Amino acid sequence: MLVKSLSFPSNLFPSEIGTDQRWAPSKSSNSLSFSSKLQFLRKSTQNSSGVGPGDAVIIVDHGSRRKESNLMLNEFVEMFRHKTGYQIVEPAHMELAEPSIGDAFQSCVQQGAHRVIISPFFLGPGRHWSKDIPSLSAEAAKQHPGVSYIVTAPLGLHELLVDVVNDRINYCLKHVAGEADECSVCAGTGKCILNQ
Repeated sequence: MLVKSLSFPSNLFPSEIGTDQRWAPSKSSNSLSFSSKLQFLRKSTQNSSGVGPGDAVIIVDHGSRRKESNLMLNEFVEMFRHKTGYQIVEPAHMELAEPSIGDAFQSCVQQGAHRVIISPFFLGPGRHWSKDIPSLSAEAAKQHPGVSYIVTAPLGLHELLVDVVNDRINYCLKHVAGEADECSVCAGTGKCILNQ
């Protein structure tokens, strides 16, 4: 599966769903299932302008003083690499932790990348996306003439994020009801409790 980045343009999902046959729901359903949406995304992003040989993806988050938070990015990068099949995928932290954007860029080039796609693992398009990450990326690219790069849009508003947030809410509620173990995010923190 080829995916351009973790963000999707706002016009990717047709407002008139019935007019795009790639998105046509089954006749027995009034709403689209998660798998139908995912199939549409796969079809709509499989083209020659996607990630290919010689490309690398850097997934960059803010960075944290908490080691556990930084390790979560590493786990996400492994999941992303496995799910997409992309050969070169590296984690980076904008600040406070290593590897930096510069370190990740260097690693990508050493692995043979000629184009680096920097995907901010941020929800909204704030200052870090508009100023900090582009500045750090430009600085890293100066060390590698001839290697092009792009900073993609952040995650932004996306219908599939609704499913992710809803899943997290329901799992946490099951945990506090005694119906599920702590999730890997909360495990051992004592944070997933119902406060009075």
